[in-house]
Amino acid sequence: MIQRTTLDNGIRVLSEKVPGCHSVSLGLWVNNGSRHEPAEHNGISHFIEHMLFKGTERRSAQDVAREVESVGAHLNGFTNREFSCYFIRILAEKLPMAVDLLGELLCHPRFDLDDIEKERRVILQEIAMIEDNPEEAIHDQFAQSFWSGHPLGMPVTGTRKTIAAVNRQVMIDFMAERYVGRNLCVVAAGGLEHPELVALVEKAMGEVAGTGRDPLAVAPVVGRHIGVVHRDLEQAHICLGVAGLPQNHVDRYGVFLLNTILGGNMSSRLFQKIREDLGLAYSVYSYHHNHSDSGAFIVYAGTSAEDAQPLVRAIIGELTRLRSTSVSGEELRSAKEYLKGSMLLSMESMDNRMTRLAKNELFLRDVGICVEESRAMIDAVTLDLVQYLAESLFVNETLNLQVIGRVNRSDFPDVDLQIG
Repeated sequence: MIQRTTLDNGIRVLSEKVPGCHSVSLGLWVNNGSRHEPAEHNGISHFIEHMLFKGTERRSAQDVAREVESVGAHLNGFTNREFSCYFIRILAEKLPMAVDLLGELLCHPRFDLDDIEKERRVILQEIAMIEDNPEEAIHDQFAQSFWSGHPLGMPVTGTRKTIAAVNRQVMIDFMAERYVGRNLCVVAAGGLEHPELVALVEKAMGEVAGTGRDPLAVAPVVGRHIGVVHRDLEQAHICLGVAGLPQNHVDRYGVFLLNTILGGNMSSRLFQKIREDLGLAYSVYSYHHNHSDSGAFIVYAGTSAEDAQPLVRAIIGELTRLRSTSVSGEELRSAKEYLKGSMLLSMESMDNRMTRLAKNELFLRDVGICVEESRAMIDAVTLDLVQYLAESLFVNETLNLQVIGRVNRSDFPDVDLQIG
C-alpha cells in the first residue's frame, strides 16, 4: 500500500508497505542536480553529496560508517542532472536510526575545511578517471554537445576549473537555496508503517526551511551536431542519438517499447544486426535518457577504428528501417512481455520499489501508478503508436554523433549520416 504525506515545511513523505519484508530501503531525494547549478559552480551538487558523508556536528565520518555497518546496513548516495539521492538499506527495526542519520546529514553537515580540500582532490581524481575511461566519457561528451549551451549539457562532476571555485560558504549558500522542503522527498519501501515514518521525518527534518531559490527552467532546443575526438585508443567509442521525449510524456511507454525493439536487449535489432550478423561490435545497445522537459534517444557501440564508419552506417540503417517499415505484431508482443517481466522482477528489490516511487513523485507527481497500471499502459501501446514515434523521433534535424578514437571528422561524411 502506497501512502503520501506532506509536512508543514513542504517535505513529502512517501512509503510503500511490503508485507513480510524485514528490511526497509529509505531514500532522501532532492530535486536538485547539475542542471540547477550556476555555470561557474558546475559540479557543486555532486561536491555537496560527497561532503554530506564526511561528518556532522554529532557524528564524524567514521562514526557514520561504524553506526551503519554495525547493524549490517548500507549507506550511499548519487547525483545526476536533475536530482540527488542519499539512501540507506537497513533492517526494519532500525528505521528510527536511519531517519535520524539522514536528517542529521541534511540539517547539520560539518563542512570541515580540511575535509573539503581532501574531497576536492578526490573529485578531481574522479574527473580524471572518467576522462581515462572513454566508454564512460563518450556519454558525457555526447550530452555536452547534444544539450550544448544548456545546463543539461554540463557534466555532473563539474570541471577542474569549477570545482576549484567551490568553497565552504558557496556550499552553505547553495544548500540554503536548494535543499529546502519543497525540493525534498523522503521515500521508503519495505516493512514499515507510514505514520511512524512521518513522525520520524518530522522530528529529524522539521527544521528544514520550506522554500528557497528555484532557477528558471528552460527546455533545451536540440539541433544537429557531429563531433569527433581523435585519441589513440584501441577502440572507437560511438554515441549516436536524436531528441526523445520528456519523462512525463503520454507516449513514454511507446518509447520504452521502441527502445527495447531497437537495442534494449540481446534479441533487439541492433544486437542481432551489428554483433551477431556483422560482427562489428562486442557492446552495442540503445537507451532513452529522459528528463523533466526533454529527452534523448541514444545508441552506444564500441568497435575498431577501421569498422567505425560501417558501424555508424549500420546504426543509421536500423533507424531508417524502423522509420520506414512497421514492426511486426510478434516483435511488439515480445518487447511488451520483456518490459513487463523486467518490471515485475525489479519489484523483488526494495531499492527498486523505493526508486520507482520517488521517480513517480518527482517526474509524474503521481505515486498512485501501480505495477498493474504500468503493465496495462504497456499493453495499450499499438503498432501505429510505435510507427508514429519512430517516424517523429528518428529525424536528421536532431541527429547527433559523438565519436572518440583513432578516427577523424572526414571519416563520417554527411552523406552517410542521413536517416532515410
